Amino acid sequence: MQHVFIYGTLRAGEINDINRAAERHGIPLPQRLGVAYVTGRLFDFGRYPGLVIDPEGEPIRGDVYRIDDSLVPVLDEIEEVYPGVEGLFRPHRLHVTLDVQGAEHGVDCLMYPVAAHSVDGLPRIKGGDWVEHRVGLAK
Repeated sequence: MQHVFIYGTLRAGEINDINRAAERHGIPLPQRLGVAYVTGRLFDFGRYPGLVIDPEGEPIRGDVYRIDDSLVPVLDEIEEVYPGVEGLFRPHRLHVTLDVQGAEHGVDCLMYPVAAHSVDGLPRIKGGDWVEHRVGLAK
């Protein structure tokens, strides 16, 4: 088991919902532990966001899940992460602070940020929440 921080299309109800991805592959369902924030900059790639980790950025909202190790290759496939190929998304591990019923817990998480150079010319998502941004565009 390990933890993953998801901030975009893998969030519940989104196009690549992590729960549906697990179900499709017969993998035990992930357990949502709660909301966490990482410091960075969030950009709109059109159908999905990209997160650049940046200590000078703003809080970026994501959900933390405990997942079965067998789900990682499925997430890698969704994010188009392949061994020996430098793609847009890159697996990264980061320590996040999770608020669980008023108590803070530190958790090491897998996440999929993008390289800073990949966001040149793209609109920045203010507020740090992909779902709020996407819903706001649909109105």
